[in-house]
Amino acid sequence: MLLDTPMCDFGWQAPGFTLRDPDGKEHSLVDNLGGKGLLIAFICNHCPYVVAIADRLAQDTALLMAEGINIIAIMSNDYRSVPADAPPEMMKFAEAHGFAFPYLVDEDQSVGQSYGAVCTPDFFGFNGQGRLQYRGRLDDAKMGDASKRTPELLNAMRQIAQTGHGPQVQHPSMGCSIKWR
Repeated sequence: MLLDTPMCDFGWQAPGFTLRDPDGKEHSLVDNLGGKGLLIAFICNHCPYVVAIADRLAQDTALLMAEGINIIAIMSNDYRSVPADAPPEMMKFAEAHGFAFPYLVDEDQSVGQSYGAVCTPDFFGFNGQGRLQYRGRLDDAKMGDASKRTPELLNAMRQIAQTGHGPQVQHPSMGCSIKWR
């Protein structure tokens, strides 16, 4: 089912969490919240919307990381009902697309629920104080048409890193519903 994300609730405080990657290494909000901000992307492996943007996401986040902006991806789907999203598959997906950021398993789905994540992809851009400044899409390209795009997420995160505030005009992300238990 195709869903759109809600509009940005500017200033909303990011709830804390500690999650593991598929190798078992722990990552927390506190450890990843940097002075230039943090992007949290709720994604999964099987969603055609995520598959369509995965390479662009890897490219844009590599640029952001080089500029000192931290990135985390979280998979909140119930992978027992969607085996394509299981941790071993997450590792393969991340490697295939060149993800340089931690891709974490939300085993009990509590982080996705506390953030109000509704679809994959769902992007949350926070400033250095953990205050929400962006909730929108990666870009304005149609699925598969990377040649005609405005890098909305890239530009928003750069603005947040420079000013602490996100753009006032934001377009909701859209994608597949998160598969809740």
